[in-house]
Amino acid sequence: MGNELMTATDVRAQVNLIQEVMKAVMQKDTHYGVIPGCKKPSLWKPGAEKLLVTFRIAAEEPKIEDLSTPDCVRYRVSRTGRSIVTGVEVGAGVGECSSDEEKYKWRKPVCDEEWVGELEDRKREVWKRSGKDTFKVRQVRTQKADIANTILKMADKRAYIGMTLVVTAASDIFTQDIEDLPEEMRPTDDGADPIDPPQVKKKAEPKKAAPKSKGDVISEPRRKRFYAIWNGSGKTRDEVEVKLMEVIGSEDDREITTDKYESLCEWAAN
Repeated sequence: MGNELMTATDVRAQVNLIQEVMKAVMQKDTHYGVIPGCKKPSLWKPGAEKLLVTFRIAAEEPKIEDLSTPDCVRYRVSRTGRSIVTGVEVGAGVGECSSDEEKYKWRKPVCDEEWVGELEDRKREVWKRSGKDTFKVRQVRTQKADIANTILKMADKRAYIGMTLVVTAASDIFTQDIEDLPEEMRPTDDGADPIDPPQVKKKAEPKKAAPKSKGDVISEPRRKRFYAIWNGSGKTRDEVEVKLMEVIGSEDDREITTDKYESLCEWAAN
């Protein structure tokens, strides 16, 4: 990653290395995921961290711009990648997030009384889609102070992943922004999963008892159920990771404990 030009062989070797890391180290639904209807997987922050370690790139501290207004929380974050070996800056990424985004601006009311008592300009009824079914839901405005930290985290995460895709030239393997789109705006063509094709069915591994030291961690089937619930509700991986950090102190859904499981499933369903 110095000043010398890369040959075609170098480029192929870099792409091959990324694919090898995906197969040997990364796990689907943890380091990357495939949004239904999309052909390319989306890179998530844990996967971005693995790629930066592979290519020995350090992510410098974020540069934060506060673009907030009295009615909106908005942050723009810049992330720079620097070679650990040479100290040379190798690329950068910019991410932005705003409380005016659909998924942050509105929330489900706690009860019917809250919706009825809310001011007219702070509530609405909107059509939603789940598969082929459509339905109408009631929503109220989110208090921007309640999600200011979430907005900042999302802006930083987008910058971090964007920088990783730039410095590793992995954009042709991964996509990033598609998971930020509402479900109704995502592609609807049924593309085959390039990482785990449906025609190649894996044999189910025999269930193993959880180690005693982790007896309070949910089982793999329950983790998959949690994934199916939030994925079907239209929530993004970003939203889920922020919620997991708030509840269990980790972005990894494999660390969900049994006492937090049902409440997280209820949140994911809503």
